[in-house]
Amino acid sequence: MGMNDLAIMVAPNGARKGPADHPNLPISPEAIAREAAACFARGAQAIHLHVRDDTGKHTLDAARYLAATEAIKRKVGPDVIVQITTEAVGMFSPAEQIAVVRATVPEAVSIAMKELIPDASAESAAADLYRWAHVQGIAVQHIVYSVEELDRLLDLIARSVIPGCRHSLIFPLGRYVANQESDPAELVPFLARLKAQEESNAFIWWACAFGAAETTSLVAAAALGGHCRIGFENSFLNADGSRAASNAERVSDLQASLRGVRRAPASRTEALIALGKPD
Repeated sequence: MGMNDLAIMVAPNGARKGPADHPNLPISPEAIAREAAACFARGAQAIHLHVRDDTGKHTLDAARYLAATEAIKRKVGPDVIVQITTEAVGMFSPAEQIAVVRATVPEAVSIAMKELIPDASAESAAADLYRWAHVQGIAVQHIVYSVEELDRLLDLIARSVIPGCRHSLIFPLGRYVANQESDPAELVPFLARLKAQEESNAFIWWACAFGAAETTSLVAAAALGGHCRIGFENSFLNADGSRAASNAERVSDLQASLRGVRRAPASRTEALIALGKPD
């Protein structure tokens, strides 16, 4: 993958927000597909997908993931990458997280290690999933909330619980700070730890960022060699503090803010590699 190829992924809804938070938050598969098409047209390569049940509640229902993925591909075309998530939100067990990945066989998936492997007793089942996903060619991205979690992830890789020679990480900035307001400086300890690794080029990293500093944080990530995940899951605010009308507007706002960062757009293949697709 070229060092200067920048991938952009959109998280259009997340697990917690609803229409009361923003009238244009896409919830149904059709609404998500329309938003995905608009974001793709403005330069995003991938969609980070959450689905809801009939009451609007977060779910890991495989049939709903498949239906939403089909709707996105039908509306946008085959080039858009759809990444599902196993995010538990305190609702789903490791076994349920594993089941949805096996049932959907997604092109890409994001997994929070702390949810899939809450303790050592969960390592064996997780290792089976990671190995299976590697063989299937699924792009696995690891959600890492803290440097302590990164150290644990590095240990799991060293012990081959997580296979492969290249790994995709995403750092959610501002998730566990006051008022969920991110700061680009949160990247520093993560990047210092990665730089200290003997095989530091084995890690491809992304950032997403909560609150008003979302755009600023993502520009910093892009300037430092990372990739960007943007969208209503994390923030409704443009760089100037105005409230965006849509996820597509957030993509355009980011693109405008990135003009000083000289990185060409990643191809579909490069974006998949950045999301963790194995060799």
